[in-house]
Amino acid sequence: MTDSASRTQVLDDLDSRGLIAHSTDPDALRASMAEGPITSYVGFDPTAPSLHMGNLLQLLTLRRLQLAGHNPIGLVGGATGLIGDPKETSERVLNPKDVVQQWVERVRSQVERFLDFDTSLPNPARMVNNYDWTKDLNTLDFLRDIGKHFPVNRMLGREVVKARLEQGISYTEFSYVLLQSLDYLELYRRYGCTLQTGGSDQWGNLTAGVELIRRTESGKAHALATPLVTKADGTKFGKTESGTVWLDRELTSPYAFYQFWFNTDDRDVMQLVRYYTFRTADEIAELEKATADRPHAREAQRVLAEDVTTLVHGAEDTAHVQLAAKALFGQSDLRELDGETLVAALREAPHTEVSAAAMPTVADLLVQTGLVASKSAARRTVSEGGAYLNNEKVSDAEYVPTTEDLLPGGALVLRRGKRSFAGVLAG
Repeated sequence: MTDSASRTQVLDDLDSRGLIAHSTDPDALRASMAEGPITSYVGFDPTAPSLHMGNLLQLLTLRRLQLAGHNPIGLVGGATGLIGDPKETSERVLNPKDVVQQWVERVRSQVERFLDFDTSLPNPARMVNNYDWTKDLNTLDFLRDIGKHFPVNRMLGREVVKARLEQGISYTEFSYVLLQSLDYLELYRRYGCTLQTGGSDQWGNLTAGVELIRRTESGKAHALATPLVTKADGTKFGKTESGTVWLDRELTSPYAFYQFWFNTDDRDVMQLVRYYTFRTADEIAELEKATADRPHAREAQRVLAEDVTTLVHGAEDTAHVQLAAKALFGQSDLRELDGETLVAALREAPHTEVSAAAMPTVADLLVQTGLVASKSAARRTVSEGGAYLNNEKVSDAEYVPTTEDLLPGGALVLRRGKRSFAGVLAG
């Protein structure tokens, strides 16, 4: 494949994966890519201490563009993060400046993991912070040079603004679009950036930047939006009962992260494989057939969980997580697990915390963890051979585990039957 073909092939790949929801001028963008590598960017506001699953789709889109030979820029919004993009539901709480600065560094480190900064490459990645070109910008210059290009009637027509008009929206959030558009203009001027990507909920912001470049520089720029990721039942993807699925291991453990993907509904799994993995069209077709023929095998879910966890947390953590999943159901040795992974896994399951110096009996632990409803049920489970401690069958319901029973991390694993397990965390 020629360089020109590989540079434009990325658009076909994105389209085949269902990753293009909107594009300002697809033919012109393709022609520009055919002429030579273009520079593209995506921005991330530090409005939380970590990026999440929605951000991951944008990171992978930028990565796909770099792999195709284009020049990627990851932008961290040290300035826009102080304000926050308006939500449809309510005004954002403004975070303290020192907190935002801490989050800038955390988000920056996460973005950097997905791009290649090797300067020996013809297209090494670049990281920027929009605070660098806004911190010294005075109000009059901003209003004269940027604000005059934004008709208020058009700003009022944005969906997120219309949704907020009845309950009210501050000038701070109303003017956010000007700052994001300024970012695109600044990157256009500094680095020749001509493509901004983002989620379809950002479409108004993306196109406003394109328009600002046209008005101020008579330049041709592009915007491309990926679809919002929703489940088959219409609910938002990336949320669990315990909250958002974060990329930070301290907020969402690698075990919980892996299980989130592995538990994907059959109706959703192939869409997510297309969106979040780098599997080829042939590999995806094979997985789709396997899912249709043998849904109980959950092959697509395993590939999805393994690929995405490896991308985010690395191959070593993924291997630990997979070993833990097997060990918890008696398929490998629990003592081979590292303590961090085991404890993280047990915190995702029903569990109880006890004192190692005053350990309850197995019967009491079965009740405390919710594996059985009563001590009589616990005794019956033991007598019927259905209770396990650390994957070893328990014969005495009154047995008191000792420190020698504790696994790495100071944990015990209780199991009732083949499928139900719980944790005991001894302190």
